[in-house]
Amino acid sequence: MNIGSRIAYLREQRGWTQEQLSAFLGISRAALSHYEKNRREPDTETLGKVADLFEVTIDYLVGRTDQPKMALDEDVRHFVDHLELSDAELLKRFTLTVDGRQLTPDEARRFIAFIRAERSLKS
Repeated sequence: MNIGSRIAYLREQRGWTQEQLSAFLGISRAALSHYEKNRREPDTETLGKVADLFEVTIDYLVGRTDQPKMALDEDVRHFVDHLELSDAELLKRFTLTVDGRQLTPDEARRFIAFIRAERSLKS
């Protein structure tokens, strides 16, 4: 299945018309029709809106997987839900490894500092 076919399939599963879905997405019905008929591909923002609306992954929409939802195991879900930990909490709760070797506390602090510095340069 391609992007357009998946969008049409998801829309039909919900029993929505093209007019309804296009209104939810904030696009014209004609644009949606072009997407569903594979005449055009949605931009990144629209693709994200479609994924959020139907609660599927973008990988599913673009055909990289046939599983519509990403299943995270409990440890990963817990980690994702608590990403805003302080450095001390992060180092206390999780073991960071690179190339199969555990980072020392000093290496882990430098790693976190590097990521923050890199992000501040991009902002």
